[in-house]
Amino acid sequence: MKISNTKLSNDQFFKEREEVLGQWKTGQDVDFEESVAYQKAISDEKRFGNKLAKAKEEGITLIQPRAGVALEQEHIALLKFLEDEGEADLLPSTIDSYTRLNRYKEAEAGIEKSRETGRSMLNGFPAVNYGVEICRNVTSAVSNPVQVRHGTPDARLLTEISIAGGFTSYEGGGISYNIPYSKNHSLEKTIAHWQYTDRLVGMYEEAGVSINREPFGPLTGTLIPACISNSVAVIEAILAATQGVKDITVGYGQCGNLIQDVAALRSLNILTRSYLDRFGYTDVRITTVFHQWMGGFPQDESKSFGVISWGAAAAALAKATKVIVKTPHEAMGVPTKEANAAGLRATKQVISMLKDQDFLEIPAVITESEIIMKEMKCILDKVEELGKGDYALGAIAAFEAGVIDVPFAPSRFNAGKVLPARDNQGAIRFLEVGNLPFTQDLKDYHKKKLEERGAFENRPVSFQMVIDDVYAIGKGFLVGRPH
Repeated sequence: MKISNTKLSNDQFFKEREEVLGQWKTGQDVDFEESVAYQKAISDEKRFGNKLAKAKEEGITLIQPRAGVALEQEHIALLKFLEDEGEADLLPSTIDSYTRLNRYKEAEAGIEKSRETGRSMLNGFPAVNYGVEICRNVTSAVSNPVQVRHGTPDARLLTEISIAGGFTSYEGGGISYNIPYSKNHSLEKTIAHWQYTDRLVGMYEEAGVSINREPFGPLTGTLIPACISNSVAVIEAILAATQGVKDITVGYGQCGNLIQDVAALRSLNILTRSYLDRFGYTDVRITTVFHQWMGGFPQDESKSFGVISWGAAAAALAKATKVIVKTPHEAMGVPTKEANAAGLRATKQVISMLKDQDFLEIPAVITESEIIMKEMKCILDKVEELGKGDYALGAIAAFEAGVIDVPFAPSRFNAGKVLPARDNQGAIRFLEVGNLPFTQDLKDYHKKKLEERGAFENRPVSFQMVIDDVYAIGKGFLVGRPH
């Protein structure tokens, strides 16, 4: 498969579209012109991008849960509950796992089973199976904007149905919805599939309808160094902008050290803007999303609220445009709607208390963000070099060479040589840099930071630290100290 970071031609797009809309019977109900008219009739306050832009202007952080069930009415009831009882500012429709893998027959069986049993037998909302009309029932039943959240390597049909169905924001990307989620999907294929998604969003934009796009920031969500997740976000933003996307939300998953988390979001915002401007995409609007802790959670609900509140504080102090909220049932599986709403209210309380405080310009944050930006530039410069200026080709070559390497990812196209561990203050550093193209002074810096921890704990710097750190929060700590 030959790909490049160039805008898909109309001929390419419409030829591909025939195949895409034929993947499942609901594809035949998609009519672009009619969908544009439907989207234009959606009120301004229900448009995702508008609400994000207003929040950014006012310097406030919006809250958004994850949520999705199999049956239409139950899904609507869940979203209404999270909006009313949870005080959510933005709403999701999390898509089920069968749909994410384009297994629509199994999703259909899941819907039937759910009807028979009276409870959700799918772990999300099967939007493709339901099609345009039912998606419109969902998006029109609530007061707030709704986003599709999923994890799909080939999301082309889902995109078509979602946007025609009235969703005004769409998550994912060809790298971030491949490497952390899949074992065997090649980057060539997934980047090409997501070029289709982004071109579709670009065509809506050209027709006067702006759809917000959000690359998935946390990747595997486990000890991910900011420079890696931020670099992927910048690349996916460039790829999306090339296809005509004008509204992009770049994200980052909480790591736990407050200074580093604020610095990570600060550097992500600065460099995304810088790179898009450099390539002429000065009219692309950028907002940010902060994901509360994505790793292991305590079993105890009260302790989980502590983790949730810490994530809320970091998001507020980093001035994230929105925060994705966890639930106190995180360690136990799918949460009840009540638990989901409780996580939202706890987050809203913390964010409201901290809305007038800002850590972005304190010296320690600036120092840390300069380190992150230096690391990002090492990675992004190498990606550009490998792709000879083409970021699609560069990203593929970078993963092959281990220049981008996502810790703990299942993909066989990921080198898996990078090992992160926490320093003595709980910030994420590199135990093994693998083939990341860092300068010697950056490598020395990480080594020194981990040696400081080793000296404090009176043990050698080793893989055991990584293991201890992975499990630490579930046990009530940030840094996995030996006992």
